[in-house]
Amino acid sequence: MAASSSSSSRRVDNGYGASSQQQQAGSRRRKGPGTLATAYLVIYNVVMTAGSPVKYKCNRLIKVGVTLTSCKKHDFMVQSEDSILLFVIAWTVTEIIRYSFYTFSLLNHLPYLIKWARYTLFIVLYPMGVSGELLTIYAALPFVRQSGLYSISLPNKYNFSFDYYTFLILVMMSYIPLFPQLYFHMLHQRRKVLSPAEEQKKAE
Repeated sequence: MAASSSSSSRRVDNGYGASSQQQQAGSRRRKGPGTLATAYLVIYNVVMTAGSPVKYKCNRLIKVGVTLTSCKKHDFMVQSEDSILLFVIAWTVTEIIRYSFYTFSLLNHLPYLIKWARYTLFIVLYPMGVSGELLTIYAALPFVRQSGLYSISLPNKYNFSFDYYTFLILVMMSYIPLFPQLYFHMLHQRRKVLSPAEEQKKAE
């Protein structure tokens, strides 16, 4: 009877349909990606880190909107605004740190300096990048309003109207609720990852 009881206790599934032995086996199987997957992810992160300056010089402008490209075509040089430099530098440095963090984490050899930079420099870089984006959009607003860029007015066969100027203003306003959520989330992550208790736990 005791042996039966002992056998039953080992088969307790805690309500999740799997025994403790199965859960332990599952946790061992979920240790991390395989060798090929790790190699691919390391190469990907290295390439992304090396390409971040070019990537953000060419492509991050899209996040601000196609306004920049369009204004250039119409000889309204928004690209000459100092705000462009703000967000290009901020997001380039952010991505270099981020992909370096991913690469060394995959190799299980993460230098403390990179981890510290990942969870500290955003305090300056995030506001800097967001400010650059908002200032760039704001600089483009007069031209967008005057030219009617990407706006669709009635009447038309689709019976649909769209005001790109208003859309850009709404995009700028969306930063008000969204950016604090991201920023305070990162602050919470920083306290969690860089806390002395966390460091001591990992050392053990």
